[in-house]
Amino acid sequence: MINSQVWSQPAEQILRELQTTIQGLTSDDASRRLGSFGANLATPHKTFGSATLLAHQFKSPIILILIFAAVLSLFLHDRTDALIILAIVVVSGLLGFWQERGATDAVEKLLAMVQIRVSARRNKETAEIPLEDIVPGDVVELSAGSGVPGDCVILECRDLFVNEAALTGETYPVEKAKGEIPADTPLAQRRNMLYMGTHVVSGTAVAVVVRTGMNTEFGQVSSRLRLPPQETEFERGVRRFGYLLMEVTLILLIGIFAINVAMHRPILDAFMFSLALAVGLTPQLLPAIISVNLAHGAKRMAREKVIVKRLASIENLGSMNVLCSDKTGTLTEGLVRLYKALDIDGSDNEKVLLYAYLNSKFETGFANPIDEAIRNYRQFDLSSYQKLDEHPYDFVRKRLSILVKFGDRNVMLTKGAFANILDVCSTAEKPDGTTVDLEEIRQKLETHFEELSASGHRVLGLAYRNLGKETCITKAHEDQMTFLGFLVFFDPPKQSAVETIRSLAELGVTLKMITGDNRLVARSVAQQVGISNLETLTGQQLREMSDEALQAKINQVHVFAEVEPNQKERILLAAKRAGNVVGYMGDGINDTSALHAADVSISVDSAVDVAKEAADIVLLEKDLAAILNGVRGGRTTFANTMKYIFMATSANFGNMFSMAGASLFLPFLPLLPHQILLTNLFTDIPEMTIAGDSVDSEMVDQPQKWNIGFIRKFMVTFGILSSVFDFLTFGALLLILKAGVAQFRTGWFVESVVSACLIVLVVRSRRPFFRAMPGRLLLLATHAMVGLAILIPFTPLAELLDFEPLPFKYLLILGAIVIFYMVTAELAKAVFYRHIHTANR
Repeated sequence: MINSQVWSQPAEQILRELQTTIQGLTSDDASRRLGSFGANLATPHKTFGSATLLAHQFKSPIILILIFAAVLSLFLHDRTDALIILAIVVVSGLLGFWQERGATDAVEKLLAMVQIRVSARRNKETAEIPLEDIVPGDVVELSAGSGVPGDCVILECRDLFVNEAALTGETYPVEKAKGEIPADTPLAQRRNMLYMGTHVVSGTAVAVVVRTGMNTEFGQVSSRLRLPPQETEFERGVRRFGYLLMEVTLILLIGIFAINVAMHRPILDAFMFSLALAVGLTPQLLPAIISVNLAHGAKRMAREKVIVKRLASIENLGSMNVLCSDKTGTLTEGLVRLYKALDIDGSDNEKVLLYAYLNSKFETGFANPIDEAIRNYRQFDLSSYQKLDEHPYDFVRKRLSILVKFGDRNVMLTKGAFANILDVCSTAEKPDGTTVDLEEIRQKLETHFEELSASGHRVLGLAYRNLGKETCITKAHEDQMTFLGFLVFFDPPKQSAVETIRSLAELGVTLKMITGDNRLVARSVAQQVGISNLETLTGQQLREMSDEALQAKINQVHVFAEVEPNQKERILLAAKRAGNVVGYMGDGINDTSALHAADVSISVDSAVDVAKEAADIVLLEKDLAAILNGVRGGRTTFANTMKYIFMATSANFGNMFSMAGASLFLPFLPLLPHQILLTNLFTDIPEMTIAGDSVDSEMVDQPQKWNIGFIRKFMVTFGILSSVFDFLTFGALLLILKAGVAQFRTGWFVESVVSACLIVLVVRSRRPFFRAMPGRLLLLATHAMVGLAILIPFTPLAELLDFEPLPFKYLLILGAIVIFYMVTAELAKAVFYRHIHTANR
């Protein structure tokens, strides 16, 4: 076992104790260690085996009580009834298991597409290894944006700065270095250690992993402080809906049982009847239906290159009405190009270009399009130049400094945001090489900057300082510099952005642009891509604004410029407090806190590890059009989930309420417990196909949210309507057809199943059912269950189920009642939605 205080040991000893080398492990050795140490997860994924998933289908208290009662019946010699009930419960559970197992498998395949991978040395080569497969002894290579894959000891590093806020609370990145430090050094000061849950801000490192998963510092902290994931709006809706059903079910269960006992019916029969009614009222397939709907939605969105990591976020994506996004690569092409390198007079300048190239070529921080654009613009022979030191870019200074040896002198070259470069300059260099006091030409420089920015260009400043013989630089050296010139970049807006933003607006989604670029560039791009409201808030204005003032103004402002990373989170929180469901799209190191704050966090497959890890949804292409497809997919999934709620609650509530009422005046139970359960099973089967149902366009045109009040009104309205026709059926069977007990139960079973299956076609859409065609599977399942319900009394199963064949006139009258019910339900639907629309205006 390796020493717990590894930071105090020499690297050679650590490698020896871990039985590894600087070249890393072999694949075979890594596989053996993975078996010993387990997957490298600080918060293990919940994975359910088939047995566990099957058991979950029977965890409902009502189902468990029903199984217990059926087993009790076996001992009381009522074996046939008990076995039928058990068989129906098992078949229902198997159907739910089959649906959820398929959903789980589909989601696992999708998640595998966006795995976080780590550069690790295996078999003496560098390979991309899934994060979960990293083991103690692995030697990993890290760069800016990399998440640290375990607790590691640094073997080699260069200009390495790490954000440890998640572990230590330290706001600013911490500089790291290899070497040994005293054993009693506190965690926050262990400069030679890298910890899981942190990420590299700049520089590079080679490190050996000493602990993984729950054995890491982060794993142990998270196990002590583990909190459930933040509840989504959809999950809150499901929970509140559950409370509503619980209230109704308990009232019916207790009331019906008490009434049947008072009427001196056998206690076990009354108990089983009450439980069967409770099962009939409870949409016990709701968890399976939700899982299947979400998995089906995830698969559909994957075809549009949108990968869902957290299924519940699909519904939030559909509810989203505000989307916050960066500019680069989303609204613009993301292919930043250097347009010009200009001196202080605004003319092309070779020296400015050379110094910019030196700064970008020697930079070793995180990969960024700015440096890549400079390196690609033109290349220089650097054989006579030597890099001595670097002070990496950070989001506070907004500058990058490189110390370069020019012959016999050492010069620090610094580029960055124009204002931040001017802040550290005291002079400026004229085209002829002479210098002038900066204050004499400051106004001129700022005018140049504003003119270039207003034309849509991104403009950086470039400065230098002679440092004599110094070979190391710090932030303090960025002072008394000489301003050399402007670096002008061009990133054209995407041609598709205008249409996509307009389409998002039509779907009720407002786009807010949040960028670190200056306000002039931001406004120019916003205007070009069709953002209608160009009112802009800058980072400086945000600093001067209270949270309350920002919340009051947030819905009117669509452009935020010169924004610092920590301000992004503040903007999102203000938008959420203002009543919006907020999405955020980000792919950089500085987007992590905003991604965590959003209702829906969106990243791209090419994002840095920490951004991709924080995201709920990952796009395979950085394109707003993909989000557009995702929003439609989320709303489609939500709409199909709500269809099941409407179907289950309206038909079930009506039928169970009718049965409860009938049991008060009939001298016999209107349906036997196993017949109630069979009715419930038959009506559930068509509803299980709802995930693939077609959705009307108006159901995806605007953001949708759970509305328990609306569901309650819908359940009562259509439940009462269903009950009216149930009592009409009772009257026809008893008064017109003079049905006996068995024929009454058979007739009502047939009418209940047929009407409940066909009413699905009515309530699934706000349009008339003959104008809103259902999905093929739903249509087939509905017809199959209707046919089976009519035929089953004529089969050998009839006697076992206590049914009798029905004469033709029974079927004729029952058919007329069902048709009348369908027509009335269509009229009631039109009146119901017209009333709801009027009330909401």
